[in-house]
Amino acid sequence: MAFNKVSVIGLGYIGLPTAAVIASRGIEVIGIDVSQKAVDTINQGKVHIVEPDLDMVVQAAVTMGKLRASMSPEPADAFMIAVPTPFKEGHQPDLSYIEKAAQAIAPVLEKGNLIILESTSPVGATEKLAGWLQALRPDLAFPDQGNGEPDVHVAHCPERVLPGRVLEELVSNDRIIGGLTPKCCDNAIALYKTFVRGECIATNARTAEMAKLTENSFRDVNIAFANELSIICDELKIDVWELIALANRHPRVNILSPGPGVGGHCIAVDPWFIVDSAPESARLIRTAREINDHKPDYVVSRVKAAADEFKRPVIACLGLAFKADIDDLRESPALDITAELVESGIGEVLAVEPNIQALPERLKGKNVRLVSLQQALEQANVLVVLVDHKPFKALSSNDINTKVVVDTRGLFSRF
Repeated sequence: MAFNKVSVIGLGYIGLPTAAVIASRGIEVIGIDVSQKAVDTINQGKVHIVEPDLDMVVQAAVTMGKLRASMSPEPADAFMIAVPTPFKEGHQPDLSYIEKAAQAIAPVLEKGNLIILESTSPVGATEKLAGWLQALRPDLAFPDQGNGEPDVHVAHCPERVLPGRVLEELVSNDRIIGGLTPKCCDNAIALYKTFVRGECIATNARTAEMAKLTENSFRDVNIAFANELSIICDELKIDVWELIALANRHPRVNILSPGPGVGGHCIAVDPWFIVDSAPESARLIRTAREINDHKPDYVVSRVKAAADEFKRPVIACLGLAFKADIDDLRESPALDITAELVESGIGEVLAVEPNIQALPERLKGKNVRLVSLQQALEQANVLVVLVDHKPFKALSSNDINTKVVVDTRGLFSRF
């Protein structure tokens, strides 16, 4: 199958890098997004998200005329859907963004098209996507068990990249590609082989969906062990960082690092999709999620205890992003902790996040200021390390020796 034109639906942290990488291979790419600001920014050869080197790749692709953005879908050979999949109240998967993407592209679909769902999804979502499209376009045949070869091929290929290394890993990582039929899978593999150097591994859509959920649930369970261990060590007055370093000297032990919780749009969300699909069986996965969801509350309680040492506590929260050296605040425990401290009114709160220019909407209008690291060191008497950004790692013992420190990342365990 030839791919002369590819459409990427959703130009966020996955969609835009994917569109830019495909365009860099000389394929015409049109990116679709609901944000006029994002569309205008991209068409100027600029980016609206922080990701190393992405600005250069986008600028080159736009300059070459291979990448453009629009709010209106148009015909293409392949459509890649990379929209959010959050959860609703009760941790039920919210597939409304995928359904809206289906409604957007349905009018421009043609016989022979390929549709790939990249959004991390609960098991069965790719089948639902095909069903929604079939209802919208009854003139076209979509994959259906036992009904022969469809007019439009549908597959699932979950993204599995690390923020901060997205461009590299989009190309180098293996990809799991699950088609609703073997031919759907073959066509999807052909598209990914235009830009992926890693192996493209064929399976069915349900297995591909579950593979991504399994990867992130594995991480979540192991982080939950580390987070629970850190709470136990606090209770027993043991340095958890020293303990983990010692335990990891065993050749078959590799304990992960604890933190203030688990954030991001993957690990903090995906395990709930498994729990929702098999609520009676997913006991360990549910417990791990509950442990990690509770960790921010525990951190807040520790900060409140530290603040009680001062008549006028000034609390500096170091980091708002969900991981180091990025601007992504999605599901961030650091942001949750900062917001809870602000709402508690226990003292003045300073937010230090070197990767953003303004407070996020959740903190605007509240009793909190976005300040530089230097300002925080000058004004705060309580430091709360929530993210291990590079500037924070460069701090010395002299920078913190007059502060009460709540260190959730082990940055200062070396002092």
